[in-house]
Amino acid sequence: MKHEVIEKNIGLMIVLILVVISGGFLAEVVPLFFSKDVNQPIKGLEPLTALEFEGRDIYIREGCHVCHTQMVRPFRAETERYGHYSVAGEFVYDHPFLWGSKRTGPDLARVGGRYSDAWQRMHLYDPRSVVPESIMPAYPWLFDRKIDHTRTAAKLEAYQTLGVPYTDEQIANAASEVEGKFEIEALVAYLQQLGTVLSTNR
Repeated sequence: MKHEVIEKNIGLMIVLILVVISGGFLAEVVPLFFSKDVNQPIKGLEPLTALEFEGRDIYIREGCHVCHTQMVRPFRAETERYGHYSVAGEFVYDHPFLWGSKRTGPDLARVGGRYSDAWQRMHLYDPRSVVPESIMPAYPWLFDRKIDHTRTAAKLEAYQTLGVPYTDEQIANAASEVEGKFEIEALVAYLQQLGTVLSTNR
């Protein structure tokens, strides 16, 4: 039988596996490189401000993306709870993507503007003071640490080389924009913008 010939010839099997994988890649992945829906930012999308950018770095550093996804899937149960499903154009400036895969806590893709700054601060300082059943740890050190403003411009410049449309003026003003700010201010600023562009376009 033909399949026995393939199964007994490891070299031939490897070649055929590579052909199948390559065909799947060409059919499923390559067209995405040319799709405007995937590569073009949605209307109104702007790069993060310097403060929001530093907040995103803190979000990554503290491992928030480990317990919170940022991707609402196109299912009724999700859209009714979290809002409009996520679209690729929202994430074209994200490096890396923070979609996540585990929801120990709720999805945060549409959290921007749902709660006040004061609520967000209290939730990060003492989660159970606002959500009694929360298992999230507290982050009191964010209220004491200040942002290292000396590195902010270099970070934005690196993103500029990746295609994020930061202007030279934004890069030049980045350090002064975050100097003297506490980490909690940056993280709240980042959280408060999540998902707001798509909601204003609806």
